Amino acid sequence: MASSHAPFGRMLTAMVTPFTADGAVDYKAVQRLATYLVDVQRNDGLIVSGTTGESPTTSDEEKDRILRAVVEAVGDRATIVAGAGSNDTHHSVELARAAERAGADGLLVVTPYYNKPPQEGLYRHFTAVADATGLPVMLYDIPGRSGVPIQTTTLVRLAQHDRIVAVKDAKGDLFAASQVMSATDLVFYSGDDVLNLAWLSMGAAGFVSVVGHVVGADLANMIELHSTGDVAAALAVHRRLLPVVDGIMMKAGGAIMVKAALALVGQPVGPTRLPLVDATEEQTAELQACLVAGGVKLTDG
Repeated sequence: MASSHAPFGRMLTAMVTPFTADGAVDYKAVQRLATYLVDVQRNDGLIVSGTTGESPTTSDEEKDRILRAVVEAVGDRATIVAGAGSNDTHHSVELARAAERAGADGLLVVTPYYNKPPQEGLYRHFTAVADATGLPVMLYDIPGRSGVPIQTTTLVRLAQHDRIVAVKDAKGDLFAASQVMSATDLVFYSGDDVLNLAWLSMGAAGFVSVVGHVVGADLANMIELHSTGDVAAALAVHRRLLPVVDGIMMKAGGAIMVKAALALVGQPVGPTRLPLVDATEEQTAELQACLVAGGVKLTDG
């Protein structure tokens, strides 16, 4: 499952957080979804309380209970990585320590957002979180949300920390990432389903996916095909899944469309929380067509 070449596994999905109709976290559904993702969709790792998990609108207590529920359900057969990022270093340190106590196998730490720190601030932030526990850390580089990229020189500095071992990249600068991989031991994961196959060709270990909620088994197969040298077959999987990626990632946004997609495949997880809103009937109909075009089996009705 985990190794030095893929410290968090190879096929990971950033889990949505199921809610009840009245907006409470549905912990039983959390466990059902985690089991489905591991046993049916072939994920060997899960990200809990990331962006797709609507982490900005869940409390620290909810995050702790969600993580414990996932660890209890599938922690014996998947790597469980807890989102511990925020734009407050002290808060991130506390989230990291709580995740370690709850049984997480690793931490996902996003670039601080909104306050737009300088690179030295990023370096000190990530180092402080990595120093706080004994868990391995995956950095999350997503300037489209955070407003600040982790520059190549900063990544090279951070790679010197024993517990900073990987990067979830949603920056999409493949050349810069190649430079980092060449200069350090940092392991890269695709953090953008649009570029999954491209990332494999550049040396990424695997994916932290959103569409993996409904096509995780296909993505796991793509990784296996590529790793054994059957690039043509991996390309065929990539092309078949293009409508699915388009329907989920390029429309109304990840969490919104994933929750709609899960309902369509018979794994309902309830609504989103404001400020997110649920997919409209028109969006859901368009999504359904995209899933069918990509070969996803929907439930009757």
